[in-house]
Amino acid sequence: MDNTRIIEQALETALLAQQGAEGPPRLAQAMHDAVFPGGARIRPHLTLAVAQACGADDLELAAAAGAAIELMHCASLVHDDLPCFDNALTRRGRPSVFAAHGERLAVLSGDALIVAAFQSLATAGRHAPERLALLLQTVASAVGAPSGIIAGQAWECEPRVALAAYQRAKTGALFVAATTAGAQSAGTACAPWRALGEWLGEAYQVADDIRDVASDPATLGKPTGQDAAHGRPSSAAELGLCGAIQHFDQLIAAASAAIPSCRGSAQLRTLVRLEAKRLVPVELTRRLAPSIARIPA
Repeated sequence: MDNTRIIEQALETALLAQQGAEGPPRLAQAMHDAVFPGGARIRPHLTLAVAQACGADDLELAAAAGAAIELMHCASLVHDDLPCFDNALTRRGRPSVFAAHGERLAVLSGDALIVAAFQSLATAGRHAPERLALLLQTVASAVGAPSGIIAGQAWECEPRVALAAYQRAKTGALFVAATTAGAQSAGTACAPWRALGEWLGEAYQVADDIRDVASDPATLGKPTGQDAAHGRPSSAAELGLCGAIQHFDQLIAAASAAIPSCRGSAQLRTLVRLEAKRLVPVELTRRLAPSIARIPA
């Protein structure tokens, strides 16, 4: 079974555990719509790829860890789209959960996805209890305060925030969790894998800033111009669009260089390269190439 199917199956299993004949059907539907159909699933793909690179022979725990991280990500998107934050009516080219199901169910479904993430990880961890505590701590740290994605969202409520701190919390935290959890699920040291998650997390946020300015809602599947509209820190605003693209390329190069020497290093570099092309398409950089060429290295 390929990694994509492993990830989708783990997510389906996690949501099924939250359903039952006695449960509210509209909540179950809202949770399903928050997770399926998904995006690129880059975070769980990273978790599985690192676990495989570390020699994991059983991917059940890695799949559950990757699914937990993806469920946390989906929960953050549901809450991010709420009227009190972005008031976004679309997500991934479809109505956002709040637009389709209402604000109350959006709040509750986001909360329920957080619970589903920990339940999924705890269930799979019964086969490897010696690894479960570290994995739970990794995922929890990437979500809560002081430097997880909740803190990242909360920085938007502050009068002033440093761009780097904002990006590390809002986006980078889950990428670090993805790479370190992959190693932990395989029973190996996670420290060598942290830098890969840090570089990729920052690159992903920079790409999001670029696309918020340079893309269009139909292509992106969600509203654009949100950073400027809500006064959020942005690499495109701080560095200029061309400077942000140049910075993105440097971050991707750093991420690739940070991959430890292992049997799966080539596969991971391919994953990083393909994701970079997806995030900042070649046609975009070609359109802006004359401006980029004038920026000093």
